[in-house]
Amino acid sequence: MNEQARRTIASYTTYQEAARAVDHPSDQGLSVKRVAIIGQDVRLVEQVTGRMGQAGAALHGAASGALIGWTFVLLDPVVSGLRLALYGLAFGALVGALLGMLVHAAHLGRRNFASVSFIQPNRNDVVADDAIAEEAVQLLTERPGGTGTSASTSSGAWKSSRPQGGPAVT
Repeated sequence: MNEQARRTIASYTTYQEAARAVDHPSDQGLSVKRVAIIGQDVRLVEQVTGRMGQAGAALHGAASGALIGWTFVLLDPVVSGLRLALYGLAFGALVGALLGMLVHAAHLGRRNFASVSFIQPNRNDVVADDAIAEEAVQLLTERPGGTGTSASTSSGAWKSSRPQGGPAVT
């Protein structure tokens, strides 16, 4: 597949702002399949949610194991009785709890916390194929809630003084 030459037409600090910026040109009939939102300067954030002890590891493992055990039993089309489903739930919970405790113990106290990981970009660039970039920039300047006075540069990049909730200077 041949990739079209693309250029940045706007940059935003949040993905939600970038998505809202793409909505307006889409509503105006722009071929948004030629537009992309690209997260730049990405970092991995691991948010600690609490302390994890043997009991927590067992509970977390039991919940995961119960769900897996129950799902496998329900996927069997021949035997899908409620009693068997409950046995799968209980067996999965028991095995999951034991595995959760075993894995937690194997860490030897080096990771006694629970966390959630996510990827967070520093900025979100809206890029468009060269063929539609000028039209996209024009539609962004006409966007309701936008500045309306922002002009595009010769490269088609959005240029503004960074209004509240608006695009960053590119």
